[in-house]
Amino acid sequence: MTTCTTPPDNLPTYRLLTGPDDAAFCKRVSEAPGYELYGSPAATFNGERVIVAQAIVWPGAHRH
Repeated sequence: MTTCTTPPDNLPTYRLLTGPDDAAFCKRVSEAPGYELYGSPAATFNGERVIVAQAIVWPGAHRH
């Protein structure tokens, strides 16, 4: 099995996904190809709805 050391399509090794707290956001996080969750999610309220954020990292990427 070959392990890719960098994300495909020139994506960064660290990403912060953000958006409304809905099924579409959960799907984006769950389906991030090859990425792993990093840290805890964050949430805030913008006056109309809850906005969430989740950091994801590419496995094996150098982390500081």
